[in-house]
Amino acid sequence: MASQRVFQLGLRRAVAPSFRIQPAGRMVQRRFAATENAAQSDGTQILAKQRLQRPVSPHLSIYRPQITWYGSALNRVTAVVLSGSLYIFGISYLVAPTLGWHLETQSMVAAVAAWPVAAKIAAKATLAFPFFYHSFNGIRHLAWDFGVGLGNKTVIRTGWTAVGFTVLSGLYYTFLV
Repeated sequence: MASQRVFQLGLRRAVAPSFRIQPAGRMVQRRFAATENAAQSDGTQILAKQRLQRPVSPHLSIYRPQITWYGSALNRVTAVVLSGSLYIFGISYLVAPTLGWHLETQSMVAAVAAWPVAAKIAAKATLAFPFFYHSFNGIRHLAWDFGVGLGNKTVIRTGWTAVGFTVLSGLYYTFLV
């Protein structure tokens, strides 16, 4: 569409002098570039000088951190932790008979029962907090997929709600279950 408009304007300008009429529409600004032949090394130097004169776009350092940043990053980290743990355990379970490891349920229950209480709590917390955060944030993202809760205040509120539910659920499953 735009190319047709440019073509029509150009055609009108070309015909206008012969009929002594003014062309309709806006004037197209023309810039004539000065060109010269330069060696490759000279071109590289010119480009380097031009890059020094360019303004630097704002970086993350000028922005105030927000729950959406941390929520997005934490959601990805928890996904990696949970899926990585699953893959490591799954591969270990598959190669256990070959290596002589005992990863059947009875052996694992007996091994964990022998752990000190602090190690049990640390293991439960290491799995509970990422699991619950990823679950609650996943529900939040599913709501966004349906177009629910996309306002700025709602996004912030649901982000902190996911964090709150994660803390409560993580503590409950770490210490009481």
